Amino acid sequence: MTPEEFRKRGHQLIDWIADYRALVSDLPVMARTAPGEIRAQLPAAPPDAPESFDAIFSDLEKIILPGLSHWQSPDFFGYFPSNSLLSSVLGDYASTGLGVLGLSWQSSPALTELEEVTTNWMRQMVGLSDAWSGVIQDTASTCTLLALICAREKGGQVVYVSGHSHSSVNKAAMLAGFKHVHVIEHNEQFAMKADGLEARILVDIAAGLKPCAVVATIGTTTSTALDPIEAIAVVAKKYGIWLHVDAAMAGSAMVLPECRWMWQGIEGADSLVLNPHKWLGIAFDCSLYYVCDPLHLIRVMSTNPSYLQSAADAQVKNLRDWGIPLGRRFRALKIWFAVREQGVSGLQARLRRDLENAKWLAEQVRNTPDWMLLAPVPLQTVCIRHQPKGLEGEELDRHTQGWADCVNRSGKAYLTPAVLEGRWMVRVSIGSLGTERSHVEALWRLIQREALRWREL
Repeated sequence: MTPEEFRKRGHQLIDWIADYRALVSDLPVMARTAPGEIRAQLPAAPPDAPESFDAIFSDLEKIILPGLSHWQSPDFFGYFPSNSLLSSVLGDYASTGLGVLGLSWQSSPALTELEEVTTNWMRQMVGLSDAWSGVIQDTASTCTLLALICAREKGGQVVYVSGHSHSSVNKAAMLAGFKHVHVIEHNEQFAMKADGLEARILVDIAAGLKPCAVVATIGTTTSTALDPIEAIAVVAKKYGIWLHVDAAMAGSAMVLPECRWMWQGIEGADSLVLNPHKWLGIAFDCSLYYVCDPLHLIRVMSTNPSYLQSAADAQVKNLRDWGIPLGRRFRALKIWFAVREQGVSGLQARLRRDLENAKWLAEQVRNTPDWMLLAPVPLQTVCIRHQPKGLEGEELDRHTQGWADCVNRSGKAYLTPAVLEGRWMVRVSIGSLGTERSHVEALWRLIQREALRWREL
């Protein structure tokens, strides 16, 4: 492909994406394809001869698009917000088009230094002190693994988690070689109990085990519960334990000064992760990992082959020493484009809108007979259940999953059921870029209608 052909097809692709974003609200939110249906429409072997881009675009439209669930739809209320501001999409496009790799500072100085600038911007935006140093990783799963490897090198055998920690925490502990992962009890708001943590630490010490790390969560996946960071940090410091804070989704809320009470005590942590590629709007993948002791991170992760050494090494950061991969993409461009295009005030306004919409929905649920609000709503996720009188146990679970599936199959909205305290409920995650109050109101009408209809079947 020549530069001129690239120019023509690039414009075509940008136009296609712009049209998609403009019309995404008209598409069924959840993919309606059956397992294997997409694969069956594609050749089993690669083409021997070149194909035209017209044919590629045609298949993109006719085969790929119908097989997608539309995360950018204003009626997407599943999982978590995974927004891609179009300015951030352009930053990602620029990164891919430039095709540079950050093997070292010397390999592309601007890549490293813009990453330093944007992680520092984000640090300031969420109210962290300058004691923290940040680096861009791919996902929170990688950041948690990185934190537990660093904790392991300080010594210890036991990792402490909440029953509401993300599944990636247990996976990271296993990959880091920990055989002891102890679950700490939680309170009625689904937050880890700091006194329960200390009690378990004392039991383990008495048994000859050495505590290593505790992973606390701000905004748990199921209910966005808030572990008490300040109290946990006191316990962690008392026993010399590494404290990692998972604020993957909720970390974006700290752009709002009025939300920072949620992680009071954060300066007592050793590491933390937040994902701008979730609620904040940066295109996936872009996860920020912050540490208070970057020298320890470098000691654990550094590698210095001769072919990557340069005369500038003593004066610069080589970000290959700040994580697991040797090379890195120019992810900082996605943050740089978006923050400059939106401004901090623009990002704050959208998050405040989403918080207000979540409060509105919670109030409707609270005041409607036979509907239950199952957890506090500090952020943008509302946990609900329709529970008519006499409906309990497994029958109630079937009812919950049934009406949620009807909502999803309608194509008018997308929700994700989950288990909370042993029973199924439905999470309504509010925060897509285009989601306004009118979309939340329409969802509430749809939910009520489908729940009653399913009950009557």
